[in-house]
Amino acid sequence: MERGRVSGAEAPGAVDGRRPLWVVPHEVPAIVPRSSRSTEPQWVGVYRWAAVGGDLLAAMLGVFVALLTRFGSEVGSGYLIVSSLLPLGWVAAVALSKGYDPRFFGVGPDEFRSLLRSGVGLTAAVAMASYVTKTEIARGFVVLAIPVMCASALFLRYALRKDLHRHRVRGRCMHRVLVVGHSGPAATLCEHLESRPTDGFRVVATCRPRSDAEPDALLQPDELDEADILAAADRHAVEVVAIATDPELAGQSLRRLSWALEQRGVELIVSPGIIEVAGPRISVRPVAGLSLLHLERPSVSGGPHLMKAVFDRLFALGMIILLAPLLAGLALAVWLSSPGPVLFRQQRVGRGGAEFTMLKFRSMYADAEQRLGDLYTLSDGNGVIFKMRNDPRMTPLGRWLRRFSLDELPQLFNVLRGDMSMVGPRPPLAEEVALYAADDSRRMLVKPGLTGLWQVSGRSDLSWDESVRLDLRYVDNWSMTLDLLILWKTVRAVIYGAGAY
Repeated sequence: MERGRVSGAEAPGAVDGRRPLWVVPHEVPAIVPRSSRSTEPQWVGVYRWAAVGGDLLAAMLGVFVALLTRFGSEVGSGYLIVSSLLPLGWVAAVALSKGYDPRFFGVGPDEFRSLLRSGVGLTAAVAMASYVTKTEIARGFVVLAIPVMCASALFLRYALRKDLHRHRVRGRCMHRVLVVGHSGPAATLCEHLESRPTDGFRVVATCRPRSDAEPDALLQPDELDEADILAAADRHAVEVVAIATDPELAGQSLRRLSWALEQRGVELIVSPGIIEVAGPRISVRPVAGLSLLHLERPSVSGGPHLMKAVFDRLFALGMIILLAPLLAGLALAVWLSSPGPVLFRQQRVGRGGAEFTMLKFRSMYADAEQRLGDLYTLSDGNGVIFKMRNDPRMTPLGRWLRRFSLDELPQLFNVLRGDMSMVGPRPPLAEEVALYAADDSRRMLVKPGLTGLWQVSGRSDLSWDESVRLDLRYVDNWSMTLDLLILWKTVRAVIYGAGAY
């Protein structure tokens, strides 16, 4: 039986007159001789050098602040030597922590984690060097220099990443991807890779067995093998080959393919077909010569959540103290703006189905609940949650409060009481819970949050399915790092007010 060859179009031109083979280009093929192809795109080098420059600048800033604060104008020669070596040590620490690895440029938290690991590692290295050489280094200098260095590097890397994202939204600085697999899994993988252009993947072609185009053809499993994939990778000058879930391309075939792609400087990624599971829950464990993908159980109780509860209460208490003047001012403004109570109280469903009274500043007129039935047909919500962009029950002050989510500040007291968390799924109404499907009820494994993935991803502009998907993603992948990231992004979401009405 003849093996499948590589073709770039469904065109006439097939030598044997048969239907096109199994490479479907998404753009005009860019045939580049293997010998002349660069091992990495030009933008990768630019980004890496910009990152190195930013880290050196952050290191010099940290050293300068520490010297000025600790010693003023009287700096000894020993500290001048240490200060000149510390920036180089910082860049070396970031490099050892894979902070300049192109795989992490512009996507995922690993780029930022490498900077945090570098800060810890450099602190330990300085302490060990001081002990071994019996050199006295002021603790105040180290304690000030490295945290400032780390914070500055994080800020500069964040700014660099946002600039890269702006380029990627315009279609630049992208990785060219060849997707391999059967039609269904390959189409799903293409959809996910291209759904977020800021991740930097552009699918230029898809490979599938001839049997997907000719259902009646009797094909052998080895028709989808490395020779055909390598020909397609060369033809389209790709930088990444992405394998969709495919039992026909596994084991020794996949191993040989990885070797061949390595020689070409092409990265290989394999999709296991698992969705909405984040990296911290996934680990690869070698067993009997096999690389087995292990999924950790999601953490919904125990020590980590005790730490989360302590953090929530301390954070809420600190925010209440810090924002006390603002809370008092808003309460007075609500009281003066229209007749009715200052606080709006509503029963919501919390963790494990337990109901609690959620607090908000009143943003509507006092008879809003009585007028709700007349407005249901005008809802701009997602079919389950009632929302109106121009709700006539809203007070002028209430519109402004909702625009910047200030009406939700009293929920800090819910967090302090333990009814809610700072970060979590959206607190639902009892009638919404009654409409939950079996999977949706998983949202109530954790406490609802004052903010969450729904808050930083569009709020009221989200469909019901998108809202549920985000909440389930949070429940399955919770971590303190994720909470801190969401709190950071909430500030931006509140300032821009996207989806708030």
